[in-house]
Amino acid sequence: MIQGNSQPAYNRVGAVVMAAGLSKRMGKPKMVLPWGKQTVIEKVVSTLLSAEVSEIVVVTGAIHDEIKSALSRQPAQIVFNPNYADNIMLNSLRVGLTALNPNLDAALIALGDNPQIEQRIVEEIIIEYKNLQARIIVPSYALRRGHPWLVEKSLWQTLIDWDNQLTLRDFLNQHSQEIHYLNVDTPSIVMDLDTPDEYESQRPDIK
Repeated sequence: MIQGNSQPAYNRVGAVVMAAGLSKRMGKPKMVLPWGKQTVIEKVVSTLLSAEVSEIVVVTGAIHDEIKSALSRQPAQIVFNPNYADNIMLNSLRVGLTALNPNLDAALIALGDNPQIEQRIVEEIIIEYKNLQARIIVPSYALRRGHPWLVEKSLWQTLIDWDNQLTLRDFLNQHSQEIHYLNVDTPSIVMDLDTPDEYESQRPDIK
């Protein structure tokens, strides 16, 4: 397990949480909807922190102030994507990677609307990276790629310079020979919250 900021200066893994979406299909800001005793975005960040990710950057857009308030007690860096209205995920990733500490070795790419994220899966990805030093590690469930996936720092600039006409899927396809797939036993890696029905059917009971 990664040992927070006290860990050695190698194999340090940070995370970019992309939370700049417009929530059009949800009809209201989904990142700050309740999720148990937290909000959706709080749950994502707290899970990453529980897995002792070294540093977390949350990229915001339309509801920057609301997300900043929701995460006011979490040790995460909140950065604003000025191009959020373009609804291009790559723009948020550029902002997030640029904001990360350059002393990190790799970054997890996480979704702000994936509160189903599991601590044990995050830890498995980090351990896999430490053991294999693969440039890209993608969790897979039933042959479906999921989140969070990991990208080594040597590829950050490639992503920052990636053509806006292409997608992150194009990036993964073009680097397919460098991907190590981590097969997992949970569909949580391929889940997110796009519609009110998805939210209502998946939200946990408050206990």
